[in-house]
Amino acid sequence: MKIGLVLDDTLDTPDGVQQYVLRVGTWFSSQGHEVHYLVGQTSRSDIPNVHSLSRNLGVRFNGNRMSMPLPASRKQLRRLLAEVQFDVLHVQMPYSPFMAGRLLRLAPASTAVVGTFHVLPYDWFVRTANRALALANSRTAKRFDGVIAGSPAAAAFARSCYGLQSRVIPHPFSYKTFLVNAPKNSTRTIVYMARLVERKGAQWFLRAVAELARRGELPRDVSIIIGGKGPLRDKLEAYVRRTGLSQQVTFTGFVPEATKAQFLAQADIAVFPSVSGESFGISIIEALAAVRGVVLAGDNPGYRAAMPTTNQLLDPTDTSHFAMELARWLADPAARRKAASVQKQYAARFDADTVCAQVAAVYAEALQSRRES
Repeated sequence: MKIGLVLDDTLDTPDGVQQYVLRVGTWFSSQGHEVHYLVGQTSRSDIPNVHSLSRNLGVRFNGNRMSMPLPASRKQLRRLLAEVQFDVLHVQMPYSPFMAGRLLRLAPASTAVVGTFHVLPYDWFVRTANRALALANSRTAKRFDGVIAGSPAAAAFARSCYGLQSRVIPHPFSYKTFLVNAPKNSTRTIVYMARLVERKGAQWFLRAVAELARRGELPRDVSIIIGGKGPLRDKLEAYVRRTGLSQQVTFTGFVPEATKAQFLAQADIAVFPSVSGESFGISIIEALAAVRGVVLAGDNPGYRAAMPTTNQLLDPTDTSHFAMELARWLADPAARRKAASVQKQYAARFDADTVCAQVAAVYAEALQSRRES
């Protein structure tokens, strides 16, 4: 097949949707298919068949920083469609009428169109914006032959806001990449790895750590490592200094993909205290495979879909309970080892070979539907 993976955003950032596109593309390429990346403004030249189809503006959306395409050239889109003659266009949803929407209007009737719905709203503004986008894309939405959602929560939102029925298929990852040997050391380590933005919950995590210290329940041999960058960093570092935690809390900045598995592997406890806006939790899945201890996550719909048990979900804003959970897991190495074993087995079901085979089945059904119509 000739497959076009369509993303209005850039490929220059390593966020969840970009990772999804690259992992799906890599898997289909490994199966012998010809994969093209039809994206907004991007500077990447390390990947074959990348087509930068628009200029983009940086915006804040759903608690994230992302980019929005300006109107793409119809002439450029027509030329690309004529040159490649795609069998399948796989669009990341929601999509912009200015790039992906234009591409769908111009795509030949013989080309199957599949979408993956990624978004779960963080606040009323995002919900309102999605309703407006649904209206703007009402015509091209009829062009889809199959829709995937990354989680039951994303599927419910796609249905309620866009009127789209979808099949739940989780995001894939490379399981073997995250099966790394845990470092041997005598200290206990708690890690946080996410952007330093409000909805990801680093501030709630640090409040729980400060509560432990206030109670005298934070042992001196416990190291807390904050991996990630974002606008809250200065504020969080000031809070650490103010609460006397500087000797135990370290900020490492952005964690590159190449070192992510080793970063996670050192964790006796890995925390992902996001409060909302998660359609799925690929970072959760990576941690389940990599960490030597337990993964604790915010109790939101997206993360529920990624976790093996609700016993490791919590309300990050309940500082007292969060602190109690940290203390409980720090004091019980046997429970951490048992959790790690269960987590690694559970994470295997999200391996790309398993997940992308399900995506391939959707492609096949879409192509068959196209031929029959």
